[in-house]
Amino acid sequence: MPQHVTDNIEMMPDSPVAREDLGAGGASRGAGARSPLFWKVLLLSVAIIWGYSFTTMKDALDTIPVFELLYVRFLPAALVMFAIFHKRIIAHLNARNLIVGLGMGALMWAAYALQTAGLAHTTAGKNAFLTGTYCILVPFASYFLSGEKLTRYNLGAALLCLAGIGLVALDSVEFNIGDAITLGGAVFFAIQMAVTAKYGRKMDINVITFWMFVGNGVLSLISSLLFETQAPLSVWTPNFICVMAFLSVGCTCVALLIQNVGLAHVPASTGSLLLSMESPSGVLFSVLLMGEALTSRLLAGFVLIFLSIILSETHFDFLRRKPRPQL
Repeated sequence: MPQHVTDNIEMMPDSPVAREDLGAGGASRGAGARSPLFWKVLLLSVAIIWGYSFTTMKDALDTIPVFELLYVRFLPAALVMFAIFHKRIIAHLNARNLIVGLGMGALMWAAYALQTAGLAHTTAGKNAFLTGTYCILVPFASYFLSGEKLTRYNLGAALLCLAGIGLVALDSVEFNIGDAITLGGAVFFAIQMAVTAKYGRKMDINVITFWMFVGNGVLSLISSLLFETQAPLSVWTPNFICVMAFLSVGCTCVALLIQNVGLAHVPASTGSLLLSMESPSGVLFSVLLMGEALTSRLLAGFVLIFLSIILSETHFDFLRRKPRPQL
């Protein structure tokens, strides 16, 4: 785990009462004097990790079914979290943390289940694009859940980003059942991010992230036992174990912990916009590592995405003419 994340965690107040009563400013005080830019860079790094993982997930689904993949991904991540934060998790064992954490886990279970099931019936590019539509939905979810102000800059940036992701990821306009399932997952991702942003500022984000992993993993295990045939042991080759370790530790434990901590320190609309960069980063990795062609369409998509980030962060203030100083 990155040192700056553990530094942040160790600086958080140890008293359960103190953590629960910190209020909206608690996350900032617990994190020290980190600037908003620091958290935005971390969220962007999460998007890059997830972009790299799209082809890995697609290959894994050719080996094991959806819910088995999810419980194998999230239960080991929960064990890693407990090994690192067991003292804090035990000290903060209360009904509020359980309800919020397990509730977030249920939302994430629905989101990942729909996204992963959709990926089995559509292309990786379309799955990435439709998942990325949460960047438009999060500002609305945050408005209804937390009263976070909606601005024309948020909405304009989200629309620009969505258009850019479409140019980057879509190879056709046909809409199938896999696309519809994936879109349902995007709705749950948006709600989960808005909930994380709301409660992450008031509670110990590391504790509720642990319970989120537990909730997701247990629901996935139950779903797998009820509805799926378990993959034979012969599929668990050393190479496949390494793939699942990357998905469980890198893409789940580390990436989602960074996501949850980051969302507690930036507006949910900004965080979702940065996290939606997973789609273009996935395509970029395909160009760099797999030799896919860099077309004018891809370049146009990247330009729109870059402009959406500039709009969200600066509102294009630097283009406005500044008044001349009076002599």
